[in-house]
Amino acid sequence: MTVPPTPPPQAEHPDVADASVGELLGNVSRDLSTLLRQELALAKAELKVEAAKAGKGAGMLSGAGVAGLMVLVFLSIALWAGLANVMDAGWAGLIVAVVWAAIGAALYSAGRRQLRDVNPKPEQTADTLKQVPDALKGHR
Repeated sequence: MTVPPTPPPQAEHPDVADASVGELLGNVSRDLSTLLRQELALAKAELKVEAAKAGKGAGMLSGAGVAGLMVLVFLSIALWAGLANVMDAGWAGLIVAVVWAAIGAALYSAGRRQLRDVNPKPEQTADTLKQVPDALKGHR
């Protein structure tokens, strides 16, 4: 024996013929308050996601800076000493500095690109808040 599927619930319009104006305004006020609380919660959630993206990008830049510093110190000394065997030590130091400047520029560019992807505006909340005035007027 199969059970027929239940139809989706229809939007019921409450009978307001016996309701006072005060009750109606109270209902509208309660519904509007609920809507605004939900929109605020949505905005907080969206901002939290974007803040996490920003934190990740900043963390990557910080990590790149620390790693770059350590590599710069140890490999630069080794490279400078190695180049100093075939040329003047001053020129060897300059060559090492130029190489690390190029690496630093590449890391800066990658970190900046990551931070550009952060969107501080809660898009979904802004879209739904634009619909509130029409909803209050009874439009969809």
